[in-house]
Amino acid sequence: MKVTAELGSSHGWRLVRGVLDGRQVFAKTGVVSEVFTSEAAGLRWLGEAIAVPEVIEVGPDRLVLSWVEQERPSPAAAERFGRELARLHRSGAAGFGAPWPGFIAELPMDNAPCDDWPAFYAERRVLPFLRQARLPASDVAAVERAVERFAEIAGPVEPPARIHGDLWSGNVLWSGGSAALIDPAAHGGHRETDLAMMALFGLPYLDRVLGAYREEWAPAEGWRERVPLYQLHPLLVHVVLFGGSYRDSLMEAVRLVLAL
Repeated sequence: MKVTAELGSSHGWRLVRGVLDGRQVFAKTGVVSEVFTSEAAGLRWLGEAIAVPEVIEVGPDRLVLSWVEQERPSPAAAERFGRELARLHRSGAAGFGAPWPGFIAELPMDNAPCDDWPAFYAERRVLPFLRQARLPASDVAAVERAVERFAEIAGPVEPPARIHGDLWSGNVLWSGGSAALIDPAAHGGHRETDLAMMALFGLPYLDRVLGAYREEWAPAEGWRERVPLYQLHPLLVHVVLFGGSYRDSLMEAVRLVLAL
């Protein structure tokens, strides 16, 4: 691959644009780990149902993807993306979890299968990151009280959805009159986790996305009230990655969960 532009770094990985066999590509290179093979597996799985970059090459120290030419978001693109996201979720998964190792950013994430969604969310997503977050004991106790309520407040039982798993605005590239998804932490999970993540950091035209999503496959009653519940995991991840600056947002979400 011939590098044509340096795009900086992210989580310790070098990001570049280049040309490979006459094609424009994007590449990540960095420390040897399973993170690139995990991301490639997730992209291929999501790509069965929604637009994602093509995986051109993957190895323990690199990931090469087709280049996504970006454009400005628009209301029409947001509505199209909302419908496509609903169809992605509805395409389903074999169970909660995935047959590949999980990562969110550079942090390992347990994808071992589980038949029960509240248990999966507690034991595979929230509690492992709570143990890494270095929060005061009173904060830990409050999160644990919220976890104890998961079975009661997680919402109606649904089959496992095919989810992106890290669907913040930076992982949505507006392109081709819709969106292409990048950097997944893909697994079988609850679709409301993707909806909650989109709301966390300000996705453009979110109301249009959600409106079109509801027309395609309406979430269960009470889903808006459950948004703080499904933001607990990404907020804990941010506390682990970036420190106490996210603590107030996390504890406000905990307060809202305990009030459900």
